[in-house]
Amino acid sequence: MQKIIEKIEEKVLQEKDLSFDESLALAGITEYEDLFRLFMAANSVKEKFRSDSVDLCALTNAKSGSCPENCAFCAQSAHSKTKAKTYPLINAEEILKHAEKAVVNKTHRFCIVTSGCSVNEEELKEICKAIRLIKNKFPHLKMDASLGKLNKENAKLLKDAGLDRYNHNIETAESNFHKVCSTHSFKDRLKTLEILKEVGIEICCGGIIGLGETDRERIELAFYLKKLDVDCIPLNFLNPVPGTRFENNKIPSPLELLKFISIFRLILPAKQIRICGGRQSNLGQLQSLIFFAGADAIIIGDYLTTKGSSPHQDLQMISNLGLKV
Repeated sequence: MQKIIEKIEEKVLQEKDLSFDESLALAGITEYEDLFRLFMAANSVKEKFRSDSVDLCALTNAKSGSCPENCAFCAQSAHSKTKAKTYPLINAEEILKHAEKAVVNKTHRFCIVTSGCSVNEEELKEICKAIRLIKNKFPHLKMDASLGKLNKENAKLLKDAGLDRYNHNIETAESNFHKVCSTHSFKDRLKTLEILKEVGIEICCGGIIGLGETDRERIELAFYLKKLDVDCIPLNFLNPVPGTRFENNKIPSPLELLKFISIFRLILPAKQIRICGGRQSNLGQLQSLIFFAGADAIIIGDYLTTKGSSPHQDLQMISNLGLKV
């Protein structure tokens, strides 16, 4: 198997696309020696097409809970019975305070996240105000948002306010999507991505591993993201929350998750791959290996409804590995 991995590594380094069948073959790797040779290949590809630096993004849960969508993994869905907090949109000044904390922690990217299928006109105005306030104070801070579906007019308002990138995950392969959510479709999510491309906002789009998908469906997700030509790929690992429909889902082992980070890197050699929710709970003491398995970005600090590492811990981990922010 190691010779096959070497050939695949050489192929990708020569800027040739990995085939679906080659990717699926890599998904079958189970031996330790082969896994670590795969990590080496992914790291080599990352170093050529990306860099040895780690991109940091912090987020704020600016509006929480009571979402009408029935995504089976989500603690904020009104269809779930969880202990997630519920509150309306915080004001622009409060969002600015969260951004200030992010800057102190060496983060150069900050994301405003809201629950729900979309934001209303008043909420959008307040978010645009927040973006302007933050850009005014921190002109070099990259601004992201994840506000659900958008129409073209709202996308333009966000861009005019200074938004750099928009997060809108497709979550899983199209063939598995109906098992995850029934209140909107896979194609519904694609509509917002099309609008973002039209208005010229960068796209952050990825998914979650652990939604009951097969290896083939994970590869399908990677190839669909390649087809969409998104700018950043956030990879989440399901952290099963009691009260959600997927509370009893079995999560792959840490080495299995690291394997798929590597496969995503080989399929998408030049794209930013950001490891997000579930990093600490699912990878545990192996989480530092994400950078040697092909990832080049993380979410720093807390997530939407779950705790993350402290920014100090993440910065120390990056420094201990000899990497730079």
